[in-house]
Amino acid sequence: MARKDYAAEKEKCKRFLQEFYTEDDNGKKVFKYGVQLVALAHREQVSLFVELDDVSEEDPELVESICENAKRYTALFADAVHELLPEYKEKDTVAKDSLDVYIEHRLMIEQRGRDPAETRDPRNQYPPELMRRFELYFKPPTTTKPKVVRDVKADTIGKLVSVRGIVTRATEVKPMMAVATYTCDQCGAETYQPIQSPSFMPLIMCPSQECVTNKSGGRLYLQTRGSKFIKFQELRIQEHSDQVPVGNIPRSMSVYARGENTRLAQPGDHVAITGVFLPLLRTGFRQAVQGLLSETYLEAHSITLMNKTEDDELGSEELSDEELRSITEEGFYEKLAGSIAPEIYGHEDVKKALLLLLVGGVEQAPKGMKIRGNINICLMGDPGVAKSQLLSYIDRLAPRSQYTTGRGSSGVGLTAAVMRDPVTGEMTLEGGALVLADQGICCIDEFDKMADADRTAIHEVMEQQTISIAKAGIMTSLNARCSILAAANPAYGRYNPRKSIEQNIQLPAALLSRFDLLWLIQDKPDADSDLRLAQHITYVHQHCRQPPTHFTPIDMKLMRRYISLCKRKQPVVPESLADYITAAYVEMRKEARVSKDTTFTSARTLLSILRLSTALARLRMLEVVEKEDVNEAMRLMEMSKDSLQADKSSTTRTQRPSDVIFSLVRELATEGVAGRTGAGGVVRMAEAEQRCVSRGFTPAQFEEALEEYEELNVWQINQARSRITFV
Repeated sequence: MARKDYAAEKEKCKRFLQEFYTEDDNGKKVFKYGVQLVALAHREQVSLFVELDDVSEEDPELVESICENAKRYTALFADAVHELLPEYKEKDTVAKDSLDVYIEHRLMIEQRGRDPAETRDPRNQYPPELMRRFELYFKPPTTTKPKVVRDVKADTIGKLVSVRGIVTRATEVKPMMAVATYTCDQCGAETYQPIQSPSFMPLIMCPSQECVTNKSGGRLYLQTRGSKFIKFQELRIQEHSDQVPVGNIPRSMSVYARGENTRLAQPGDHVAITGVFLPLLRTGFRQAVQGLLSETYLEAHSITLMNKTEDDELGSEELSDEELRSITEEGFYEKLAGSIAPEIYGHEDVKKALLLLLVGGVEQAPKGMKIRGNINICLMGDPGVAKSQLLSYIDRLAPRSQYTTGRGSSGVGLTAAVMRDPVTGEMTLEGGALVLADQGICCIDEFDKMADADRTAIHEVMEQQTISIAKAGIMTSLNARCSILAAANPAYGRYNPRKSIEQNIQLPAALLSRFDLLWLIQDKPDADSDLRLAQHITYVHQHCRQPPTHFTPIDMKLMRRYISLCKRKQPVVPESLADYITAAYVEMRKEARVSKDTTFTSARTLLSILRLSTALARLRMLEVVEKEDVNEAMRLMEMSKDSLQADKSSTTRTQRPSDVIFSLVRELATEGVAGRTGAGGVVRMAEAEQRCVSRGFTPAQFEEALEEYEELNVWQINQARSRITFV
């Protein structure tokens, strides 16, 4: 391969920047990069993104060389921009920082004190890194597919690669020295040292002509004011769980972000990062310790946030009118609810509740007190009613969410752990699932299987929306403004209708009152619905999509954008409705008192109604809550309560005293107090009567039961009325 002429390549870069244009609607030429160069010259813009799609229109070969040797071409483009900037400067800039003043003064002193004919010592010349006030990054061609972390191997070193993954850690942004400036204590000359690697060896002896000829051995001192620092942040990205081959654990990779690329991603975000893959060159003692191995990192050029499921960027653009119209047509509330997990049959009300959970109510903060706006929902139910499927669908649909299970997460994993930072060695906090799901949704499956000690960690999050920590000398409180969606099985595996609700649920009342809605999804045999469910499931299994319905479900992307649009609204409850809501709440309390209601109705219930009704108003893009919103919120509350009070009429038939007495005597017989005969048992009359009277029955009732069951020929009583013998 012939050697490249880099001077010619630089000319190509210059020509591209000057001559590239696009045509607007009127056919006028728009010089895309020319405009940006003017902004750079006037310090109105800091970073210049060169899009490789534009370069490929002019010169496809150049794109290839850039992708192959990105580090070199970054420098070439930067030189080209640096040389072009004076031409594009139209006016003097006023905004001067300390570095500008510094350089200006240096130049003035130099002009005065030296002979115009003498040449400058190259080491005292200003390095281009010091003079440049812009950053140059490449945007990858749209044709390149992002790679998996696992596929970035040695053959990609020095090339431009795109990687996608999840950010697991992001350090704080710190200043990093780019050019070190020294002054000499003897002759006062300045020396500059551009720094490329993460560590550097400071210069000690002065290299200036004066010191060398006089052999005065001037010492150099580092000057922080004259040095140049840039913003620096280190990210760690980990590959997606669905890209990991069988039996492997996810790989991770370090990403170094500088300048304007910092603070773009938080831990928990899904990102696609384009950058140059480089080995980490250490110098001095570290190199000796390191041996022959070298660590690698990705120098970030562009960071884009991605959606969870599809390979597209997070859409932040506004909804067009026809998209809005397609959503907000007649019956759109049912349509939106039906679009949540359309492959799952039924559960209309549960889906409506989940839709409101995604939208969320309005948060109030009167004078420092905080009333949460997030809605928490708990789904209890028999095995096999698609609870976990609903949870994982919501996890995919919500822009920010975390999915954990009860057994697989500890209290520390949910809140925050104290870690030792590998870079600095100090104690830091590593956020857990609830902190990472801030402003989002945390889905917890198998909620009933959690240890009690871990479950208490959630109490504070569900009401105060913060996590307070006092561990290892760190006293802070972290934000965890997330909605909690929990799924749990009843205590006996299935719901047991013969036991009371408390025995079935077995979650503490303090936790249950914090859930706005508690759904109990029961799996009752019923010929019609079973048939429809079976047809639905087999259809989904055959065709991998939901059966045709009377409406087409809205796709995930559109729903995501519509929900984020809804979240901007802040509806208020008008005066006229306040009395209506309070009256309804008082009525609910009264009913609960009369019917010995087992689900706890407290002031939190009132707040739940307000939250649900504001969420409904948000969904309809209104500024004021209307009466039908409140009615729908109350209906959802009632439905969730009804689901708990399973049809009591059939299960708890009032038992006659004689039936109870019979079962008591039967128990005595089976306990085998006198049960020596094989088939039946013999019970002593005195014992039986004592047992029944102690249970609160009168002797008259006992006698009545004896006669009734004797007539039915269930037992026989001897002449002396001392023994009961079962037949």
